[in-house]
Amino acid sequence: MSKEAMFTMKLEAELRDAFMAEAQASHRPASQILRELMRDFIQHQRDARGYDAFLQAKVGRARQQVEAGDYASADEVETRFAARRAASLAKADRVDS
Repeated sequence: MSKEAMFTMKLEAELRDAFMAEAQASHRPASQILRELMRDFIQHQRDARGYDAFLQAKVGRARQQVEAGDYASADEVETRFAARRAASLAKADRVDS
């Protein structure tokens, strides 16, 4: 990748000095580390936006289901899972026997 752009930023002298010392200690150029940090930040932001879009769509579908009456009450869910728990325990008892 061509490196033709310049990037200038203001920061505290202590932060710059500490960063430069750590870059030197890791035997890597500071610019390389900053590029990696930028790439990581970009990927993190894209992932976060993707997750937000996924979550909004999921919530939207759930709201539509509730509005349409297509859902189970808490009691119905508890009854279903009580039956599943009982079946699982019975199966585990058969295996242990």
